[in-house]
Amino acid sequence: MEVDPAPAPARTDAVRPEPDPAVDDGIGATVAALTADDLAPDKRRHLLGRLVGDVRRRGLGRLFRPRAALRWMADVVADVAPHVPIRDVDTLRRHHDGLDGDELAERLVRNASRATAGVGAAGGGVASLEWVATPALLSAPVLLAAETVAVVAVELKLIGELHEVYGRPITGSAGQRATALIQSWSGQRGVNPLVPGVGIATVLGTAARKELQASLLRRFGRNLTTLGPLLTGAAVASYLNRRATRNLGDSLIKDLRKKRPALPA
Repeated sequence: MEVDPAPAPARTDAVRPEPDPAVDDGIGATVAALTADDLAPDKRRHLLGRLVGDVRRRGLGRLFRPRAALRWMADVVADVAPHVPIRDVDTLRRHHDGLDGDELAERLVRNASRATAGVGAAGGGVASLEWVATPALLSAPVLLAAETVAVVAVELKLIGELHEVYGRPITGSAGQRATALIQSWSGQRGVNPLVPGVGIATVLGTAARKELQASLLRRFGRNLTTLGPLLTGAAVASYLNRRATRNLGDSLIKDLRKKRPALPA
C-alpha cells in the first residue's frame, strides 16, 4: 500500500483533539493543588512549572493562534472545573477559626486574592528561567495559558465557597456544578438557580462560551505582565491578579447578600 511520506499537517484549531486521560488527570490534580490558600512560594512555583509541562503535552500548537488559544483555554477550564475543591460551610468555619457570614466571606476573598497574587509572582519566577533555560523548556504562550488557568481555578473555588457562606450552595452533578461556577465566573455574579443545569459541552457551545472566552481574554491580557523583565513582571502580575480577584469577590458578595435566604423568625 502506497503511503504518503509527507502528510499535510492537521488543523489544530478546527477540531479539538481527543484528550489524554493521564494528562487531563495531571492537569486537574495540579490545578486543584494550586488553589490552596497556604502554599509556600517555592511550592506554588513548582506546581505552576508542572502545570506548564502538562499544558504543553495537552496541545502546544493550539496556542499560537489567538482565537484558537481562547477556545483551547475554554476547553481546559471546562475540564479542570470539576476538579476544583469546594469546601462546605462547616469545613470553612473550622478552617477559619469559627468565622461566619460576612467575616468569613471577607477572609475567603483575602486568601483567594493572595493566592492569585502568588500565582502571578510564581509565573514571573518561572518566566525568569527563560533567560537561563533552553528555548524548548518553556514557551511564553504556554506559561501565560497555564497561569490563566490556575488563576481562574482559584477564583472558581472562591465563587463556590462564597455560595456556601451565603447559604446558596451550588448543587447537582460534578458537571452541573462546574457549569454553574463557569457561568458565575464569566458574568461575575452569583449563580441563578432558575437556569436549568446542563452539561458543560452544551453551555460552552452557546453564547455562554463567548462570554467565557471574552473573560479569559481579559484575564490572559493581564497575565502578559508576567513576561516583564525579571522580577518586575512578577510584581506587576501579582498586583493585577490580587486586584482582579478582590474585585470579583466584592462583586459576588454584593450579589449574594441580596439573594441570601431569609433567617427563620
